[in-house]
Parts: sequence; C-alpha cells; structure tokens
Amino acid sequence: MSDLYRIDSHKLMYHPDRVAKWQENYDNWEKAKKIYPIYVEISPVGFCNHRCKFCALDFMEYKNIRLDFEKLKACLTDMAKNGVKSVMFAGEGEPALYKELSEILDHCKNIGIDTSLTTNIVPFTDKTIEKFVRNCEWIKVSINGGTAENYAYMHDTTEDDFYRVLKNMKLAVSLKNKYNYLCTIGAQILLVTDNYQTVENLAKTVKDIGLDYLVIKPYSQHLSSHTDLYKDMDYSKYLYLEEQLKKYNSDNFSVIFRINTMAKMFEEKERYEKCGSVPYFWAYVMADGSVYGCSAFLGNEKFCYGNIHEQSFSEIWEGERREKSDAFVKNELNIKECRVNCRMDEINRYLWDLKNPIKHVNFI
Repeated sequence: MSDLYRIDSHKLMYHPDRVAKWQENYDNWEKAKKIYPIYVEISPVGFCNHRCKFCALDFMEYKNIRLDFEKLKACLTDMAKNGVKSVMFAGEGEPALYKELSEILDHCKNIGIDTSLTTNIVPFTDKTIEKFVRNCEWIKVSINGGTAENYAYMHDTTEDDFYRVLKNMKLAVSLKNKYNYLCTIGAQILLVTDNYQTVENLAKTVKDIGLDYLVIKPYSQHLSSHTDLYKDMDYSKYLYLEEQLKKYNSDNFSVIFRINTMAKMFEEKERYEKCGSVPYFWAYVMADGSVYGCSAFLGNEKFCYGNIHEQSFSEIWEGERREKSDAFVKNELNIKECRVNCRMDEINRYLWDLKNPIKHVNFI
C-alpha cells in the first residue's frame, strides 16, 4: 500500500547534515552537545478527556498539570534558533485541551518550526479547528474503533464522542478545501483484538469524509504502562487485513497498513547493539516541563536532562545531565530491555548500519 509520508519507515536520510555531524562528533562531547534534535514531541497538558484501554502513558496518572505559556513560547524560540525543525503536540494528555494551543501554533509558524497534532479531536471547536488546520503541517486523529459502540469501549467514553469526532473531521476537511490549506489530515487506529472487526468500516468512513489517509498501527507494550491487555498480540492473525483494505486506496486516500512494523515483532535476529538516536535526533517535553531524550523512559532520571520551567532549552540540551545520559546510553544501556518498535527503531537501524557498514560499500 502507498505510504507517501514514510510513516512505516523513517525520514532521517533527508537530514544528511545533521547525520554527518553525529558521525563526525560521536565521541567528542564538546561538539556533540551542539547537535540539537530535528524533531521534538511536546505534551502541553497532563490531563485527558479519554481513558483509552491501551494508553501507554496511563502510568503518568493524567495529572492536572500544564506547561507555562510564556515558558513554552521561550522554549520554542530557543529550539528554533538552535535548529529544531518540527514539533508534534501530543503526549501524556490531550493537547487540544491546552487553551493557548492556537497561539502556540501561531508562534511556531512565525519562528519557522513545523507543527503537527496527534489528537482525539473531541475538544476541537469551530473556532480552533480553522487555526489548527491553517497552521499545522499535519493533524492525525486517534480513532480506535470504527463504530460508535466500539469507539466508546476503546476510548472509555460515550458514543456521542464518536459522532463529535466525525463532525470535527468533516469540518477540518471542509476548511482545508475552502481555504486551500496544505495541512494533511489523517487518522490512526491502534489495531488490537477488541477493534479489528471495525477497521474496514473505519476506512470507508474516513475516506468518505475526505481524509488523506488511515494508519493501521500495531500495539507496543510500554515499559511502565499499568495496562497490559494487549501485550501478547499476535499480528500474524491480522495481516489479511492489508489485502482486504487495498480497495479503499485511491489517488486521494491511502490506507497505510504498518506491515513493516508488525513484521519486526516476529524478528529473531538482533536489531542493533546500541541506540544511536538518543540523545541526539529527538526530544520529549513533558507536561511538567521535564525534557527527556526518550519517551520509553519517562520518569527515569537517567533520561531526564532538566526542566524548561527552570532553564532554557539550550542550557538543558547542552548541560551536564544530558552528557551523563549520553555516556549511559553508549556504555550501559541494554537495548534488549527497550520497548519493542520504539519511535526511533527505524532510525536506530539506519544509524547502526552507518556505524557498522557491510563490505563493499563503495560499489554503489
């Protein structure tokens, strides 16, 4: 199936300058500390309007915390000055519940940072939708059931929310088309035993609404999650859906069935021996302001570099705690204990090959 956005792969090869700096300065911290992330995920709030059955970050307890508006603006300005190219607003809570989000998106546009939203879209209003679609490079809607009944079960909410999601997606698409906005609008379902029967109905529904794509994504057990309902998912039972869903592909719509990610769950060989992406190519800012190098280790002080409410982003990124984390990742981290199919898995495979090339690489 067509994956125009390389969702089931990676895009690090489009940033050769940053990769070259990583290769050249890998063992020289004084230079390596200046390598800033290309991409940052930010959680503006810790609370959420849903309690999804599979929520990876349920251990964060959906606390009533939020990032300070002025500190967040300053942090983003600092990021832009130091080469951060994109920010996704998502995280521990529902980002659209952050009241100043539209202003933050305006700010990012002004300073040259690309933005995106991963959202359940329920809190969107007629007023905010236009601002979100106008500013974002993409918006991905988390909709984990293809019927109102199944959606309400998976999200632990009411069936009314399912119809609110459909309404808001329709409005987002109509505004995009009316004003010729460039925002890519897609949806995503986490495929599990409790919703696979509704996937085809969801594909038809979101295609009819006018979305650009639907991602079918496998579950990955977070190291710290309270929930483990789906930790033993056997995706070999559901691969038939890839062929079944092809009929919905068109020039304007794609079903992105993450077959590559699912297949990796059956691998027996070693992926790579070290994590090369942390602490270099991405970062995570929690709702309490803490800056981490890896979302699989939220709460683990070895991966926490500081807090934007106390220091500037550049002070945090070039600071002693990140240096210690870098040494830990290189010398002590056992990646066999890492989350399977973590967000940086494809990038780590790419970086490992660069550091450990096969024979005859000059015969291109």
